[in-house]
Amino acid sequence: MKILLIGNPNVGKSVIFSRLTGVRVITSNYPGSTVNYTKGYMKLAEAQVEVIDVPGTYTLEPTCEAEEVALRMLDSGDMVINVVNATNLERNLYLTLQLLERNIPLVVALNMWDDTRHLGINIDLDKLRKMLGVPVFPTVAKTGEGIKALVDNLPKAVSPEMPTRSHEERWAAVGNIIENVQQVTHRHHTWSERLADASVRSFSGGIIALFVLVAAFLVIRFIGEALIGGVFDPFFTYFWLPVLIQVSALLEGGGFLHNILIGTLIGGNVDFVQSFGLFSSGLYVPFAMVLPYIISFYLVLGLLEDTGYLPRLAVLADTVMHRLGLHGYAIIPTLLGFGCNVPAVLATRILESNRERFIAATLISIAVPCAALQAMIFGLLGAQGWKYVAIVYGTLFSVWIVLGVFLRQFVKGFTPELLIEIPPYRLPPWKATLQKLWMRTYGFLVEAVPMILGAIVVINILFFLGIFETIADFTAPVVNGILGLPKEAVTALVVGFLRKDVAVGMLAPLALTAEQLVVGCVVLAMFFPCIATFVVLLRELGVINMLKSAAIMITTALVAGGLLNLML
Repeated sequence: MKILLIGNPNVGKSVIFSRLTGVRVITSNYPGSTVNYTKGYMKLAEAQVEVIDVPGTYTLEPTCEAEEVALRMLDSGDMVINVVNATNLERNLYLTLQLLERNIPLVVALNMWDDTRHLGINIDLDKLRKMLGVPVFPTVAKTGEGIKALVDNLPKAVSPEMPTRSHEERWAAVGNIIENVQQVTHRHHTWSERLADASVRSFSGGIIALFVLVAAFLVIRFIGEALIGGVFDPFFTYFWLPVLIQVSALLEGGGFLHNILIGTLIGGNVDFVQSFGLFSSGLYVPFAMVLPYIISFYLVLGLLEDTGYLPRLAVLADTVMHRLGLHGYAIIPTLLGFGCNVPAVLATRILESNRERFIAATLISIAVPCAALQAMIFGLLGAQGWKYVAIVYGTLFSVWIVLGVFLRQFVKGFTPELLIEIPPYRLPPWKATLQKLWMRTYGFLVEAVPMILGAIVVINILFFLGIFETIADFTAPVVNGILGLPKEAVTALVVGFLRKDVAVGMLAPLALTAEQLVVGCVVLAMFFPCIATFVVLLRELGVINMLKSAAIMITTALVAGGLLNLML
């Protein structure tokens, strides 16, 4: 048996899904599309049944890819739980009537029931059940209220004989139902409602957005650095490093197998960042450098989603982002890139079309420096004068704008309009938030870590065969002629593929002028992404689009670096 959870976006479907299935869930793409859906299992009587969280949809007359997938999935279900926002009954009942016309067993979960009391909305449940002809149960997903009654009564789902209505007749029927079952009494706005209104106004919303985003960035960085310094670094330093030293000694400190497993010894020691072996950097980079930020990012993202702030931020940013071929939700991965590009590229999944994901991921990889790279830029250029730091950031921002406009014109595909329903502010359901955090973190580990390990093996083989040295010699004239950098800077550019902040540090001993340091920092920031970001780009965009993105990165870095060299 297959039960489908169907409803408008932001009605609490995902929280109800978590209540029904716990953590036994699988997230995947619907075949032939880029739309994610989640499925899990629950016990109903003595049987195990499959539960699918269908992508949110306002109508069964599709206007976007997600709604097309929702319509196709409807044909595969044996029963539907229609999750309805009780505080916005008129908006939600149009989909309910369309589902009734499909003659599929249906139960209505009237969610956010607690908010109706706060808003002075009174709904006559008996009249609503009679007018719809199906069971209706009030629920509060975040607390679990009403979920047991909903599950116990699923066998009572019915498929009433409902004739197909025209668009106008459905809205007339919705109006009739609202008139008979709902009454709204006058009440004063609460502080949370006043805050909700202020969050979407241009001026006050901008101030709130700035505060929230700065706070989110600081929290992400604080949690990430705390996990690195308090958990992962001590583990690798005190427990794993001695093992690697023994293995290195057994392999006599060098040779092909040593380079693959341990990597290159730096100053006679194993360096987790620079050695670049399968058991050194291969494990340290994804687990000790990236995973802490993945955990902190997804925790903060989940809180922003579950409190109801994320849709408001998307609305505020929509106008600007549309000029870059994106819509408002793209502001989330863009800002996350300032912490780490890996979760930022992963976060492009929240965007609807392939075109948006390609543009957002490319812009992030080129023009959004991660926290580690920013620290090195400040450390290296700050001593030369803050105007040079300003030139680097001004260049990156200009490239973000210009390249975004360019990609908007030339990348094929569509950018859908931002059509979202803004939910009220509410306290996040911690259990559901943590379950979502686990699902997303587990997804990263399963998808990205094997690819990072595989990439490290391939790159070590290329290093061992001397291919990277050949590349360095071949590109030296370009680096010296176009960018005005000495030949020795080629090594830093190659290392930038492995780790950008380390590569910027390698510019320090070259006795470069302040102007050359600006060029070097800009080119390294915009050049090919670090190995972890590269692997995630490959996973998210596919081989062809990743190669296109890489070509854009290299071209843009050379053009911007060349222009800076001429101007400075």
